[in-house]
Amino acid sequence: MGSEPTRPSAVTSADVARLAGVSRATVSFVLNNTELSRVSAATRERVRRAADELGYVPHAAARSLRAGRSNLVLMPASVSALGSLVSAWVDDLHGELERRGCTSVLHAGRYPDGTSAARAWAELRPVAVLALEGVDPVAAAILHRAGVRAVVALAGHPTEGVHLVPFDHARIGTLAAGHLLARGRRRIGVVMPHERGLATFAGPRLEGAREAVPSGEGEVVALDMAYTGDSAAEVARRVGALGLDGVFAYNDEYATLLLHALRAAGTDVPGTVAVMGCDDLVPSALQSPSLTSIRLDGPTPARVAELVSALIEGAAPPEVGGVEPTLVVRGSTGTPRD
Repeated sequence: MGSEPTRPSAVTSADVARLAGVSRATVSFVLNNTELSRVSAATRERVRRAADELGYVPHAAARSLRAGRSNLVLMPASVSALGSLVSAWVDDLHGELERRGCTSVLHAGRYPDGTSAARAWAELRPVAVLALEGVDPVAAAILHRAGVRAVVALAGHPTEGVHLVPFDHARIGTLAAGHLLARGRRRIGVVMPHERGLATFAGPRLEGAREAVPSGEGEVVALDMAYTGDSAAEVARRVGALGLDGVFAYNDEYATLLLHALRAAGTDVPGTVAVMGCDDLVPSALQSPSLTSIRLDGPTPARVAELVSALIEGAAPPEVGGVEPTLVVRGSTGTPRD
């Protein structure tokens, strides 16, 4: 049997220092962007060339130890929970945080409760946690005891120890169901996506829709649906079997999939069934009929990054508005019925 190949040893700052002909301290100053006048521009360039040549990457944990804190901003979120709109927003937020010296990462772990999740997040020693959903007070306390300087959540209600950016998903469901009621629809389906991570957002939207429909004036039915053509076709059949005359889908992507499935099944949209989504994505207006949606107007990534940065530094946080839903009416919900 042949011997196992020898693994190359990791490149260290000492290797960079030897190649560049400088001390390890100088390497640290240069690669950590420490502005010291005694390190000339020529020396900085020499150190960077040596690091590039050797493929040296600074050790984040060691850098955090020297600085007394990490620069990691942890964002708990399942990738499947990031629709097109949220994905673009998060991508811009990554860039804004990087401009402020932070490294942001998505954390998609599965945990039975908020306390278990908070303990797992705290093990990574982030300087901030930015959640796209609520964080309970026990979890927030765990994070703060672990040295997390900022816990920010996009959620519907204030929580002790959490800086709130208001985002009330129940209001979205209420607005959607209210519009369908105004269009004369009385049996309303609400699409509940199967994909992991979405129940946290979809659940309050369902409850908001139910609250908008007075007892005796209509009914709201949950419709489980995966983001597949087969599942959309099955839901389209259920819509007919249940006699539903209006559907609010979790977002425009699910709404578009269901819209096409309903039309393929011979269902008149909006004559028999009105359909609407959320997020007001660009393709929504291009559907046939064009898709009624709910636009979500909220703080820019730059504003949220400014908030997180201020909380990390212990500065007064800027005022950051919440997410406001706005109805965008198009052809897929028709005209009001008598």
